Amino acid sequence: MIKNIILDMGNVLLTFNPEVCLNAFLDTEENRAIIRKELFEGPEWIQGDYGTITNEQRYEPVSKRVPKGLHTQLKKCVEQWQMCMQPVSGAKEFCEYLKAKGYKVYVLSNACNEFYNYFPRFEEVSYFEGVMVSSDVHMIKPEKRIYEHFLATYHLCADECLFIDDMPANVEGAANAGIHTFRFTGDFEAIKKEYHL
Repeated sequence: MIKNIILDMGNVLLTFNPEVCLNAFLDTEENRAIIRKELFEGPEWIQGDYGTITNEQRYEPVSKRVPKGLHTQLKKCVEQWQMCMQPVSGAKEFCEYLKAKGYKVYVLSNACNEFYNYFPRFEEVSYFEGVMVSSDVHMIKPEKRIYEHFLATYHLCADECLFIDDMPANVEGAANAGIHTFRFTGDFEAIKKEYHL
């Protein structure tokens, strides 16, 4: 029986679309492609999620791989990429629905130290029964150990939990830890129907 709902943050509660930032600060697709590859798809992005570097510390190593003429734009992207983080349509209503039904609602997110600055755009951390951020625990999804650590931290039984994420690998990771899963594609009603919430 499902008692606990564990939600991913990016593209489930808050939108994560780096293109918003790239389009704001770079005027050609060629330049956007450089910063997309080196910042958002580079190793420093994962290091930030692991908590081995802060968001601010991403700039220096990435700048070494980016032409000097783009350093100003790169710095803006490092400092302001969170501009793309806005509430997903229907997410707050879904959380309210779950709470009204008596489910305990949690968040498990891969995110850097900036998480606590932008997450309140959705809701205060205290709104949830528990929130775990990868950079705080130095583990990331889809590693099995982060799901096990999450369950142990909040004293939850895997079989009583439903994990919702938009990334197939993260969903698979939760399933490997014995948690019920749903891959989110934008339809909260589909989750209710599949699990009779």
